[in-house]
Amino acid sequence: MQGSNHDDVRRHNLSAILRIVHRNGPTSRAQLTRLTGLNRSTIAALVGELGQLGLAGERDPDSTNQVGRPSPVVFCAEQVVALAVNPEIDAVTIGIVGLDGIVHRRIRYATERSPSASEAVNIAGAVIEGMRGELESRFRVVGIGVAVPGLVRAHDGLVRFAPHLGWTDEPLKEMLEQLTGFPVFAANDASLGALAEQYFGAGKGITDLIYLNGGASGIGGGMIVGGNPVGGIAGYAGEFGHTRVSGGSRTDSAGITGTLEAEVTREELLGVLGLESADADELEQALLASDSPQVRDEVNRQLDFLAVALAGAINILNPQLVVLGGFLAALFAVDPDRLRAAVASMTLVSSFGSVRVSAAELGSNLLMIGAAELAFEGLLDDPSGVPTS
Repeated sequence: MQGSNHDDVRRHNLSAILRIVHRNGPTSRAQLTRLTGLNRSTIAALVGELGQLGLAGERDPDSTNQVGRPSPVVFCAEQVVALAVNPEIDAVTIGIVGLDGIVHRRIRYATERSPSASEAVNIAGAVIEGMRGELESRFRVVGIGVAVPGLVRAHDGLVRFAPHLGWTDEPLKEMLEQLTGFPVFAANDASLGALAEQYFGAGKGITDLIYLNGGASGIGGGMIVGGNPVGGIAGYAGEFGHTRVSGGSRTDSAGITGTLEAEVTREELLGVLGLESADADELEQALLASDSPQVRDEVNRQLDFLAVALAGAINILNPQLVVLGGFLAALFAVDPDRLRAAVASMTLVSSFGSVRVSAAELGSNLLMIGAAELAFEGLLDDPSGVPTS
């Protein structure tokens, strides 16, 4: 995020300042000077412009014992928000996420069956319309980010294939824009989870990480390499759920046998626990509380297959961190030592020695924050060029 004192890169400098404050939280002018390499007068001018744009503010620093005049602290304007949407096989979740990272509202609209694309759009649109008064009176909305459990074409937000939802070539972005009037951006849910954990969770300060998410509709993943997300030519990279981990005959959502998604499932965990449904936190609590040998056998079986996929990914990508989210984090919580030992037995010593396995830190807000990042990206790239409403 190095800045420049040249006027012809003013947009870059505004972007650098806003990104730092967005991702790091309230930051003093002195810290901004150090982080960007810009001089103090330039920082003051840029912060003033962000204030005029309604994107940032300043406050006096907390009292300290430091010598000299304290530096004002710059923070993101709390009224600037993005809307976040996550359709799943049993619910559509809608949230309001601030540029300051605060999730102001999260509404989970349960469905009796997997919604069609048009039904998901109508549900999201109805919830957003119900919040319209609050949005117009309290907030400035940048746009809508959608976290989709499937393959999403990067350049136009077309959902190419979301097998558990039964969606193929659905123009989700276009439909939601027409219904709400807000600009819409869509991407794979696990890829957005990787970004959210890198910026705000377990991956802060990490340049190379792998994120695997276990959700109601299966297992997806995302990768950060050299500090940058890896999407592939069309945005489909990171489908770790379709990695082959066994010679078994079970099939995944794409009809491929012996994959991680075929062998490691939330449904089987719920089944051995005797539960019809549970979110990730409830599932983890139930697994930890159970003393059933049948439950432990199923947990061990799934952990061992998860280890096969993680070992392959670590050998290929050599990450600093592997983050597990959703029901995979619940599995990990039951016996982290078993998973680590199994991964170590299949991983190059040099690669395993430099990697850490961790549960996601953002919990149920993870995909709301990740989806919001899609909508914020244009604003962060050009703070003076993106209108808010």
